[in-house]
Amino acid sequence: MKTTDAVAALGALAQENRIDVFRLLVQAGPEGLPAGRVAEKLDLAGPTLSFHLAQLRHAGLVLARRQGRSIIYAANFAVMNRLLGFLTENCCRGEGCGIPGTTAFAKGAEDATPARARRRQRS
Repeated sequence: MKTTDAVAALGALAQENRIDVFRLLVQAGPEGLPAGRVAEKLDLAGPTLSFHLAQLRHAGLVLARRQGRSIIYAANFAVMNRLLGFLTENCCRGEGCGIPGTTAFAKGAEDATPARARRRQRS
């Protein structure tokens, strides 16, 4: 994932309603939810929800498909996973974050505590 794509995704998630929408869609799984159901569950007005979904779609975090008369929205798990990988790789600077699949685990490190926390513990 390019830095500009990560910034766009993080920017889209940097708003309370949008992160609530995204969280709900992640919990719904690949099947997604109709827009009306999302609005109902989050108590959002239709135009407000449409605006937030458009921002999430523009960032690539949400996919939409037509099903009859409804539009079904679903989290784009591929983009979400690329964003998580980007954050893990770039924020941990290769030292590992203590998360399985990150550098610390891949190298078989015994102590998966983030490096910053280990330095504080030694002080």
